[in-house]
Amino acid sequence: MAGWMAWTWPTAGFFIFIFCAIATMGFLEWRHPGGAPRRGVLGIDTTRGDRLFLSLLGSAFILLAWLGIFSTPIYGGVVLAVLWGTFVFMKV
Repeated sequence: MAGWMAWTWPTAGFFIFIFCAIATMGFLEWRHPGGAPRRGVLGIDTTRGDRLFLSLLGSAFILLAWLGIFSTPIYGGVVLAVLWGTFVFMKV
């Protein structure tokens, strides 16, 4: 029973991106250990991995909200998610 999920190129690209982001964080931690925590606008200490998690989780909620409000296409949601990720890595 191989037809339980529709694997499309966008779906595969999404999972490849998540894998590459986690692999990049692993490489950065191996190459430059520690990744000293910093305190940003949220007032909590975050490391690189924390910021990756916050950006991915926030992006998921942004895209789900976009689909719920505007339906497709999701280009605007993707732009907002990229802006959110940039904000998290720069300011949080």
